[in-house]
Amino acid sequence: MPWIQLTFHVDPDKAENLSDLLSELGATAVTMQDGADQPLYEPPPGATPLWNQTCVSGLFSDSCDVEQLKSTLTERLSPEPLPHWHASTIEDQDWERAWMDDFQPMQFGERLWIVPSWYEPPVPDAVNILLDPGLAFGSGTHPTTRLCLEWLDREAISDKVVIDYGCGSGILAIAAAKLGAERVIAIDNDPQALLATRNNAERNGVAGKLDTFLPGSAPSLNADIMIANILAGPLVELAPILTALLKNGGRIALSGILPEQADDVLAAYVEAFEMRPAIEHDGWVRLEGTRK
Repeated sequence: MPWIQLTFHVDPDKAENLSDLLSELGATAVTMQDGADQPLYEPPPGATPLWNQTCVSGLFSDSCDVEQLKSTLTERLSPEPLPHWHASTIEDQDWERAWMDDFQPMQFGERLWIVPSWYEPPVPDAVNILLDPGLAFGSGTHPTTRLCLEWLDREAISDKVVIDYGCGSGILAIAAAKLGAERVIAIDNDPQALLATRNNAERNGVAGKLDTFLPGSAPSLNADIMIANILAGPLVELAPILTALLKNGGRIALSGILPEQADDVLAAYVEAFEMRPAIEHDGWVRLEGTRK
């Protein structure tokens, strides 16, 4: 069965109301997308940012009366005018299979692989992390995650204590545990991220090595390795805390940094660390160093 997709171009402050209206009028699915090729970076906790120009699309049965929908929307949105819109026909297909086909197992460095649940690991003897894309808080597809995974892959992790600060889905914490870490501390200010991390650790057979904490309840310890894939601003603010959690000679990797932000982050750590030159990938930067 084909579908009718109605797409509206709106300002961000009107997107949510329009989305609710489309659902109320019978849309099978409603999505919001970037209307002007504007990147959105990781928001602060509790924030839900939208693009300056947002496309709101509603998917309707092909039997729907488009003109009637248009008339009802015009009435409900009054006195605001109906946003610029267009209708298109979407042929039916196996949407779930099409989505799954977009995600393949991914290799990071020499040993690490991220493998979606519907695939067999391409290299059974590799360090395979079972994680489905899009579940929560990072699945390996973002350049900052790649930078961190590649760094972990070449570090000496065996029998070390590792902190993943800003753990999200737990992908980096799980990678460290599967690379041989003795203990992994995963810290995040979002309880849902901690839940996702615990669930993913259980699925990957490393729950016994991994503990999760909110920042205020994290234990005081001297870790061997620290990895923090957050954002430049928080990395600068957290510099004294992250430094205090790492032993002398310990290794640190910082990501979530845009190239123009690298100097500010570097300045926050250079007094306590021997820092190496920045590594850039797809418009993002990783900084790394050794605790003095």
